[in-house]
Amino acid sequence: MVFARPKATSGWWSWMTTVDHKRIGILYGVTSFMFFLVGGSEALLIRAQLARPNGHVVTAEAYNEIFTMHGLTMIFLVVMPLSAAFFNYLIPLMIGARDVAFPRLNAFSYWTFLFGGLFLYSSFLLGGAPAGGWFGYAPLSEQPASHMHFYALGLLILGISSTVAAINFAVTIINMRAPGMSLMRMPVFVWMTFVVSFLLIFALPVLTVGLFELFFDIRFGTNFFVVAKGADPVLWEHLFWLFGHPEVYILILPAMGIVSEVLPVFSRKPLFGYPVVVFSGIAIGFMGWGVWAHHMFAVGLGPVANSAFALSTMFIAVPTGVKIFNWMGTLHGGDIRFRTPLLFALGFIAMFTIGGLSGVTHAVVPADYQQTDTYYIVAHFHYVLFGGSIFGLFAGIYYWWPKITGKLLSEAIGKAHFWLMLIGFNLTFGPMHLLGLEGMPRRIYTYPTGRGWDFWNFVSTVGAFLIATSILVFLANVVRTLRRGTAAGPDPWDARTLEWSIPSPPPPHNFDEIPLVSALDAHWHTKYAEGPEGELVPVVAGGSNGHADPDEEHAPTEAQEHGGHGHGIHMPSPSYFPLIAALGLPILAYGLLYSTILVVDGVITILVGLYGWAVEPSAEPE
Repeated sequence: MVFARPKATSGWWSWMTTVDHKRIGILYGVTSFMFFLVGGSEALLIRAQLARPNGHVVTAEAYNEIFTMHGLTMIFLVVMPLSAAFFNYLIPLMIGARDVAFPRLNAFSYWTFLFGGLFLYSSFLLGGAPAGGWFGYAPLSEQPASHMHFYALGLLILGISSTVAAINFAVTIINMRAPGMSLMRMPVFVWMTFVVSFLLIFALPVLTVGLFELFFDIRFGTNFFVVAKGADPVLWEHLFWLFGHPEVYILILPAMGIVSEVLPVFSRKPLFGYPVVVFSGIAIGFMGWGVWAHHMFAVGLGPVANSAFALSTMFIAVPTGVKIFNWMGTLHGGDIRFRTPLLFALGFIAMFTIGGLSGVTHAVVPADYQQTDTYYIVAHFHYVLFGGSIFGLFAGIYYWWPKITGKLLSEAIGKAHFWLMLIGFNLTFGPMHLLGLEGMPRRIYTYPTGRGWDFWNFVSTVGAFLIATSILVFLANVVRTLRRGTAAGPDPWDARTLEWSIPSPPPPHNFDEIPLVSALDAHWHTKYAEGPEGELVPVVAGGSNGHADPDEEHAPTEAQEHGGHGHGIHMPSPSYFPLIAALGLPILAYGLLYSTILVVDGVITILVGLYGWAVEPSAEPE
């Protein structure tokens, strides 16, 4: 039996059935940015509540829900999928491939992410959103009022999305690089994607175990974390943070990869110490597994465990610091062009360095005893995850926007966006260091006057609304550019990597001919050669740059022989079965909460989607 395949190439149905990695990247980006606006609105409610003592903007119960959903949204529905948007759109372009290894699996990962996010937010309409904190600490998370059943099932669905996407990216990078692109010729962003993929593949199963145990405790009365029946809630903390600290690097390494691509382009220099940057990223991935208990110094693990994890926490600062020095070395002596992508990259370096330095103070166990559960911790992880990840991702948005849309975002508006965000960010989270040192606890929905917290909380709230203003400026830039932006051309930045060698936006098949790679920064070497005194000499169009291997130059691939201008190129056909299979997951989840009939419906929907997926042809016939 063969199902009919959809033929639409435009309109909403073409987006519902697409398996094109570029379109899926755009879907990921737009959806995650919508969740960013939602999570940001939740942050504004939090700051409005805390702007003055004895605030009454929201109730304590609503505050717990908003506080929990803000954390879940920004981590699982914004930073991770926004990074995945870049992975989807760029990885095949940067390695010279026409698509990812498993296009339908790619579509399935997006729809699973979307339905997982909608399932999580449907909790507001079905009795109450999760209210036990994004960290889900037992036994609080097992109280009926915490509504953590949606938390457990929602994160399980989102975990499926991230796991299959990670497998897809890893296989794509291993197997689909252009001829001549060895591992040490891959762009740093591809390397960081590779490391993040393996972190996801091995970290998410740990969280999955904890989520299953939590859900079984809540729904079926098991005793994994019930203290009264002899269980130990610290087990949840170990499971959560054994996922949670690799997760920090899952969130930050993509931004590090973006910055490593932006700095060389706008300083017109190769990345300083490329092998060191690559291996420090790999080292961070390995060492990230050995530091999880620094989140648990106050739990009572004992002096031996605390000392061991304090040392490992200090050691992991070394490869991170190495990257910072490499980035500074890249800028040193360069012909620097202060365009908006570079400003956000520099903002990333500065803010991430501040967050890293405050993080080192947490490695000192006696100091951590004083800082833990105060706003000093909130300041630290926002400097790392907002000042790091979000600034880095905005650098990538401004950098690759012309490749995605064919138009340049306004530089004047972009710079206004950057300065408003930078000032607002520091006004918001800088004072939290002082509030924490003055003893303001985390996770409180109000506070009395006379504690010395009033002024800095008001400043922090003003900063939050300034960040919101900067996002409105960015949205105005996007709308203006889409309507009447300046045409970008294929390579507006005079960039270095392969995605800039093709038209903007790229054609469906990406490359008319699969490129041959003979050096790091492959596209740069097609444009410039080195003169007798080390100066850059433009290469005549169509000429050799003197770097290609002779054997490679005269060994055309099958794609080159048959692929000119799309001739003979077979792309995967659209399919609605990944959407159907993904839709079955939230139906199944609702069934586990409300009705056995829905469980059956969910399983049937998943099986129908998988069966259709399995039997339909993978590509259109010639």
